[in-house]
Amino acid sequence: MPSTDPRNPLILVVDDAPDSIEPIVHCLHRADFRTRIATNGARALALAASTPQPDLILLDVTMPDIDGYEVCRRLMSDPQTASIPVIFLTIRNEEVDEQLGFDAGAVDYITKPISPPLVLTRIRNHLTLKTASDFLRDRNAYLEQEVVRRTRELGLMQDATIVAMASLAETRDNETGNHIRRTQMYVRSLARHLQRHPRFTAELSDENIELMYKSAPLHDIGKVGIPDRILLKPGRLTPAEFEIMKTHTTLGLEAISKAASLFGLSASFLRYAKEIAHAHQEKWDGSGYPQGLAGERIPLSARLMAVADVYDALISKRVYKPAFTHDEASELLRQGRGTHFDPDILDAFVELQEEFRIIAQRFADVEVDHEQEAERLRQVFDEG
Repeated sequence: MPSTDPRNPLILVVDDAPDSIEPIVHCLHRADFRTRIATNGARALALAASTPQPDLILLDVTMPDIDGYEVCRRLMSDPQTASIPVIFLTIRNEEVDEQLGFDAGAVDYITKPISPPLVLTRIRNHLTLKTASDFLRDRNAYLEQEVVRRTRELGLMQDATIVAMASLAETRDNETGNHIRRTQMYVRSLARHLQRHPRFTAELSDENIELMYKSAPLHDIGKVGIPDRILLKPGRLTPAEFEIMKTHTTLGLEAISKAASLFGLSASFLRYAKEIAHAHQEKWDGSGYPQGLAGERIPLSARLMAVADVYDALISKRVYKPAFTHDEASELLRQGRGTHFDPDILDAFVELQEEFRIIAQRFADVEVDHEQEAERLRQVFDEG
């Protein structure tokens, strides 16, 4: 009786001669193998790809439609069937025939008439090898999926770290509104535009641009260390106060470095965050702070951030100044080409003006009438 236990291996027997099929099927059934039969190549290919798939295929060479060599080649070229071991079972016993079989992708070659013990031993050996191969393939697939999952988790943790730190800085300066989001978008826009520029192509890979984009929100993280009397002062700062304000760049670098050390975050992940926080107030001509760096000694990420930050500061309303129009802000940035800003980055800004305008409109600050908001809260309180 043929086996019906799904735990037993399934063997696909492919032969167009009934006299050849009967003895091998009988041999397999006595060994508790399950079997399926195909009498031509086309049927063999269909059964090999169907469910349940065979664990091994015994394949004759001489068949009327597609010979066994071609069937084997097609099986091996199809990812769905390529892992199924094929053993040729044929009357052809020349060395050249065996070589053709192995070249087609078979794992073994047995000539007829068959010796049942020999056939069963070889089948079991190849099934054992297939089990080991399947285990390794499944294990490798699992490990690859695990790497992807853990990489995704690490990315989410890194993103969450940046958001948390940027949000902390934003709570200290309630007038920045969507400044953080806008400058982040400006930086990415500039970097992508400059990606093929010969001066920048080596550093502006897709991966680095993404890191700069994610790091941009931390450019003012150092403001958490600036006293409220200076940070929130409604008027212009005195020279002494401005000196204290300027320390936010160094404080930002220190804060990010401490966070990296505390959480064991990779240096590469926070490299651009450190550069941007520390050097985005530097100027191309060396008149900026905190180190007075000039030209290409200023990190590229910080030079990109400088254009983004100044443009957004100009178009944003502050307690000490009204908002400039887009055209007014653009003209002021042009005047800083080669002094405040890297000339090539400023040229990119000029070409991207409309994109900057769209970003600014999309993430515009929402004006809040504080008297109306206070009245609304009083009404809610009274009703409660």
